Amino acid sequence: MTRLFIATGMEHVDVTRITLLLYDSQLKKTPYCRIGPNFKMLPDAESFRRLVDGRATGLVATLGRTGLSAIEIPYEALVRLRNYGYDHSILTVKKASAPVISVGNLTLGGTGKTPLVAWLAHWFAQHNKKPAIISRGYKAKTGQLSDEAAELKILLPTVPHYANKQRIIAAGEAVTKGSDVLLLDDGFQHRQISRDLNLITIDATDPFGCNRIFPRGLLREPLWGLKRADALVLTRTDQVSIKTRNEIQEQCFQFVGSHDKPWIETEHRPSNLRLVDGTTQPLKTLQDKRILSLSAIGNPAAFHRTLTTLGHEPVATLTFPDHHTYTTDDIHRISEETESVGAEIIVTTLKDLVKLPLASVRNRPLCALEIGIQFQTGLQDLEYLLNKIP
Repeated sequence: MTRLFIATGMEHVDVTRITLLLYDSQLKKTPYCRIGPNFKMLPDAESFRRLVDGRATGLVATLGRTGLSAIEIPYEALVRLRNYGYDHSILTVKKASAPVISVGNLTLGGTGKTPLVAWLAHWFAQHNKKPAIISRGYKAKTGQLSDEAAELKILLPTVPHYANKQRIIAAGEAVTKGSDVLLLDDGFQHRQISRDLNLITIDATDPFGCNRIFPRGLLREPLWGLKRADALVLTRTDQVSIKTRNEIQEQCFQFVGSHDKPWIETEHRPSNLRLVDGTTQPLKTLQDKRILSLSAIGNPAAFHRTLTTLGHEPVATLTFPDHHTYTTDDIHRISEETESVGAEIIVTTLKDLVKLPLASVRNRPLCALEIGIQFQTGLQDLEYLLNKIP
């Protein structure tokens, strides 16, 4: 049976042992959970998910959800007020000097935007365009790339990436340096910049963020925000049933108000294993190996399922909070777990590999599962929209 741990320095911690949940004053960071007999504080996205989706039970969890519901009310009011300002031209929207295609989502955590951004960049390059990626550079240190930017640099070594909290400034820099189409990464809520095409990704394994607004749920904004999308892209469809996919589609169109918008279904398909030195190995390298799964992403369960569907059930799964910066203690913790479970290979995500410049752990190779996007339905509709971009 797979052993699931949450990394907390040097301890093994069962994520069900939640005794207290606190929020930072800005309501932006991952919640902090007091866990275990030593009441060690750590950011823990999985514990937060258990709380808001109802899996965490008991008096403390009930009180926690009540408190989060109270905070949800003013937060949602501010989101609605902001959207009203943009919808009614009270707040200013600036136009870039090149066409903008935005890729975003409504929920917190990973929905599979990066593989879609990479596919779009390849598509435009193949159609004689010069794409550039524009992002906020979330949690990037000065002079360094964010997690997603570092990942995209590996996938798209010839495509420039510009990061700035004021994305219109990054867009201007990209155009000045020769780009003629701009891919706005995680841009759905960044309404200050106009876009020619608004794509929204929806994770089939967790489409509606518990149907509640942050911090009571995982939604960044109410679901009627789907109306702003020009096309809806359902990701990870291979991890749910056809019945579930159809139900998600119907729910989405209820919020959109019609069935007129293109509906696109995709899968995330592993292609190979990438090592720290940039070389790749075939997926069959994992055959009959004892695997330690390691990740610090928004949806670690989806990564685990991807490995499992390949026929490789990890002997242990080690998860850190999304956008986690690995420390020396973390490396030691990973090393200990590798030895403890007798892992023969450590498999992580590409986003994590760029932050773990290790060729091996305890002489066991460290590699990333490189994942691409494959269209099941709607590719023709998407290409029709892309061909309309000037």
